[in-house]
Amino acid sequence: MQATQKPIPILDMEPEINALWDEVNAAIQGVLRSGQFIMGPEVKAFETEVAAYLGCKHAIGVNSGTDALVIGLRAMDIGPGDEVITTPFTFFATAEAISMVGATPVFVDIDPLTFNLDVSKIVVTPKTKAIIPVHIFGQGVDMDPVLALAKQHNLKVLEDVAQAFSGDYKGKKLGTLGDIGAFSFFPSKNLGAYGDGGLITTNDDALAETCRMLRVHGAKKKYYNEVVGYNSRLDSIQAAILRVKLPKIEEASAGRRRVADLYRELLKDVPGVNLPFEADYNRHVYHQYTIKVPNRDAVQQALEAEGISTMVYYPVPCHQLPIYKGLGYQLPLAEQAAAEVLSLPIWPTMAQEIQERVVQALKQALQ
Repeated sequence: MQATQKPIPILDMEPEINALWDEVNAAIQGVLRSGQFIMGPEVKAFETEVAAYLGCKHAIGVNSGTDALVIGLRAMDIGPGDEVITTPFTFFATAEAISMVGATPVFVDIDPLTFNLDVSKIVVTPKTKAIIPVHIFGQGVDMDPVLALAKQHNLKVLEDVAQAFSGDYKGKKLGTLGDIGAFSFFPSKNLGAYGDGGLITTNDDALAETCRMLRVHGAKKKYYNEVVGYNSRLDSIQAAILRVKLPKIEEASAGRRRVADLYRELLKDVPGVNLPFEADYNRHVYHQYTIKVPNRDAVQQALEAEGISTMVYYPVPCHQLPIYKGLGYQLPLAEQAAAEVLSLPIWPTMAQEIQERVVQALKQALQ
């Protein structure tokens, strides 16, 4: 790396923080002056606003995306003896949530183009009770066949939308198509808090009531606990920050798509680079811009030497992790993806000259 060149992070949050500095500070101070830090008016207001944006009946703020998955599964009465179908090519939390409620994850191989669950490979058994499609990297799973299969076999559908806030499937927002949607507001997400946070969405009144009960120690009324629940509440300060950022999410998603379009143009003729595929049934919101390259680890090291950060999501698919290896799955497409994927730097306001530097370094690394 030349001495005059600044390192390029995988995600540069500084432009957003600078642009929102006054609004975010005012929002935080408003919470501090209110003295209402837990389940206060900012949380209620955010839940109302995000439900309106997504087009769903209920939005329930929780502590994290992981808790959204766990509470969602509990609300759908998934537990010991049940099997839940999902993808192996996801962050561990998806499978972990299934295990945390006592159920067994059943891994199905992926579509090598979208990296998403290949619905055509699903096999339903008498123990199958639910499907968790994961909208990986910002691209929606093909939900029509998922929902048709669920209806045919009376299965629940919990969408993992941790990486795809504001993404669309045939004109509807991801997270509103299944029985429940689970979102993460981890700081690096497309809609990120400045700490942990998560959200549950549903159009089912009974599921919503159960989720709300489970997030506050299993009580509908304080001190009258009905089941064992969780301490899983969206923090009021994080809700206030998310309220500042939510009206700007469409602009941010458009920015990510603009960056993705330029990457596609700059990389289209580069030998050895397999570009992201965008299915025509959805609006990809590019939480990650993930390519496939030969000799991935060597390429990543060469980019790092040039001051360019990249990430591998995910180097080990879930079925090969120590906790699940004993289940004996062989899923060659997920395994191949794990060996080849490389996520390039991306953020909504990324400048063209930064992208050009990334691409030039990538070309050199592939030679």
